[in-house]
Amino acid sequence: MNTIAEASSPVAAPAASAEFFGHPRGLAYIAFTEAWERFSFYGMQALLVLYMSGYLLQPGVIEQVAGFAGLRGAIEAVFGTLSTQALAAQIFGLYIGLVYFMPIFGGLLGDHIMGRRRAVLLGAAAMAVGHFLMAFEAAFLPALAALIVGSGLLKGNLAAQVGALYAKDDRRRDSAYTAYCTAINVGAFIAPLVCGTLGEFYGWHYGFGAAGIGMLVGIVIYLSGAKYLPADGPRGEKVHDRPRMQAGDLRKVIVILVLLAITALFWTVQTQVWNTYPVWLRDHVDRSLPFGWTLPVTWFQALDSLTVLLFAPLVMLVWRRQAERAAEPSDLGKIALGCGFFAVACFLLSAGQWLAGAGRVPVWWPVVFHFICAASYLYVAPIALALVSRAAPPAVNAMMVGSYYLGLFVGGIASGWLARFYEPLGPTMFWMLHVLVAVAGSLSILLLRPMFVRVLELEVAR
Repeated sequence: MNTIAEASSPVAAPAASAEFFGHPRGLAYIAFTEAWERFSFYGMQALLVLYMSGYLLQPGVIEQVAGFAGLRGAIEAVFGTLSTQALAAQIFGLYIGLVYFMPIFGGLLGDHIMGRRRAVLLGAAAMAVGHFLMAFEAAFLPALAALIVGSGLLKGNLAAQVGALYAKDDRRRDSAYTAYCTAINVGAFIAPLVCGTLGEFYGWHYGFGAAGIGMLVGIVIYLSGAKYLPADGPRGEKVHDRPRMQAGDLRKVIVILVLLAITALFWTVQTQVWNTYPVWLRDHVDRSLPFGWTLPVTWFQALDSLTVLLFAPLVMLVWRRQAERAAEPSDLGKIALGCGFFAVACFLLSAGQWLAGAGRVPVWWPVVFHFICAASYLYVAPIALALVSRAAPPAVNAMMVGSYYLGLFVGGIASGWLARFYEPLGPTMFWMLHVLVAVAGSLSILLLRPMFVRVLELEVAR
């Protein structure tokens, strides 16, 4: 891994120094909190597009949703007239985009006003309310609003607490963020199996209710580990007592934002796994199994997370062996490789659909797709998050960690916009379009690597 110029953490270290598998014990509580938060989030997300396109946006139901006519009018004023499927995809894209935009403001609140712990708890409570409101069609828009605000308060502040457990030069930081991202995938793996199965087979609202219960479990875990978490600054702390921006910090912030803009290309493609991809699975993949059983669409989202869990130890072993030979790729190199892996994965979907023609695509094509996606995710998501955590100036550390999700904000909206081409292009060309997006991400990293290395003070990248 590369090293980045040291910067002190803006919060105090946790009072207890006990370790958990070589890491501060607080990492375990943060990771398990995140796992349950992601269980709730991905449980709802696995159902959202299918719920909207197959039920909520259909005549006879959509009229019950308070304020929906105004929302549809605003969306179509910007994006043009949309089919039911395209409208569902665009709403999903806007929702995901805003979920990952709000952590910027949540990080500011956590850094300078309410403290990270209070921000996490308030955000978790708002998310729980949002999940339970999803049980009522009329409350669909308030439910999404509560989830957006809650996620904004929680995500940046919880992720920043991981970094606050370590000194800036502690090489365990990267593995800690990998463990944190692995916890994300534990929750994301279980969620579609539980919430998705309940929603698809027993009723949408059972799935949404299960997601709300998962968020309550996360709150209990977070509170139980309070003494191991990084402490917030004292109440009433004056502004001049906090870290201030130093010479060169603004330039670092701008360059980090450029890097995050490039990661948006990765997240544009990745977000389609939760947006248009379930519709493609439903309509074009042979999911039939013996004894007349059909594989649920939402279980493929579980597979997407399971493959990350299976690959994470292998990928970390590969990096360790490469480091022993002084051949481990730099953080920037890993991100470029990860984008390239996703290009291969999307090409596989396009090829499978082309070979199937008018028939259904054999199920092993999307299965292999998810294994390649897992490698891509591990090379991009935890690495970019750790890089931002190390490089961000102390005065705005949580805000910049929250800004990491700007890539997902742009990617979510872009994926919703690209989804409009799914019906006119057809699946084969639609997935080829995403090949080009992912390749653009790899090339952009390679072209701008000298600037990133110089401004962010990285080691010479391989």
